[in-house]
Amino acid sequence: MATLRRDGRVTALQRLGCAGLAGALSLSLTAPLELLTVLAQVGTWHCRRGLRDAGRSLCRTEGVRALWKGNLTACLRLCPYSALQLAASRRLVTLVTDELGHVSHWRAIMAGSLAGMVATIVTYPTDVIKTRLIVQNRLEPSYEGILHAFYKIYHQEGLRALYRGVSPAILGAVPFSAGSFFVYISLEKIWQEPIVHFTPLQNFINGCVAAAVAQTLSFPFETVKRKMQAQSPWLPHYGGVDVHFTGMADCFRQTVKNKGVLGLWSGLTPSLLKIVPYFGVMFSTFEFCKRVCLYRNGYIESPLNYKLTPGVDQSLHPQELRELKLLRRENFEPRKSALEN
Repeated sequence: MATLRRDGRVTALQRLGCAGLAGALSLSLTAPLELLTVLAQVGTWHCRRGLRDAGRSLCRTEGVRALWKGNLTACLRLCPYSALQLAASRRLVTLVTDELGHVSHWRAIMAGSLAGMVATIVTYPTDVIKTRLIVQNRLEPSYEGILHAFYKIYHQEGLRALYRGVSPAILGAVPFSAGSFFVYISLEKIWQEPIVHFTPLQNFINGCVAAAVAQTLSFPFETVKRKMQAQSPWLPHYGGVDVHFTGMADCFRQTVKNKGVLGLWSGLTPSLLKIVPYFGVMFSTFEFCKRVCLYRNGYIESPLNYKLTPGVDQSLHPQELRELKLLRRENFEPRKSALEN
């Protein structure tokens, strides 16, 4: 069993801002690897001679900036996605938490997965737009930007096109959750100590391993999702997809028929390579932003360390601490005499 704990010294808005900034920096740093992953999943001509040649040919034909195609969409998607996931996760975790505030790892992971599915469904059109912006030629674009892509897809292909591939995205949450659960139930045996005693380095390693296992298991669904998102009769060469299909099941079938079973894992290498820098930047940025928030809230002496401010009750919430400081200031301010008035 695990106890659900959250640092009450940071407000929900501050926590969301820290997560958004950390996620945006992580996405921007690993954007080239994400782009190569998507291109390999879709099966565009860039990846016919390997991922290294894919990056070189893309830079040669479209410029270095092409390595960050679709990154702005991914960053803009972070805030609504994180907010929805956080709200849904809080509600779902509350439902599976017992009266002592404990929740099992399996239930916590399931609640997180369900919250992720809710956020995915609501923000899914932005993921489709991201894929379309990645597969198009930057020098001869079919879409001039995010809003233009949304408008053009909606008017040319209809609302359903903005949700094309959502079925494998939802189904992929099952092996993803199973992989995460498999890793986390083994952590105590691997480290030979309780989870509550894990160091930040151990948590970082655990997160990377869990992400790698879960991503590998769910990757076929991710590949099919990307192919379905990219394929369109309105795009040159049908979006550059290497197989033609009529639906999710047919996409699985055609991919295995033309590319073999391993074709469902095309692009897994750059996807796994981005895990360590992604989580590394995300964790370090989040921790630094959290220290800045704790400093602004008055709990620590400097944003460069976690040295606590003397005389401050760390159990108080930010609003309570502000009210206490205001009360103390009012009590110690010298009052004007009647003669001065």
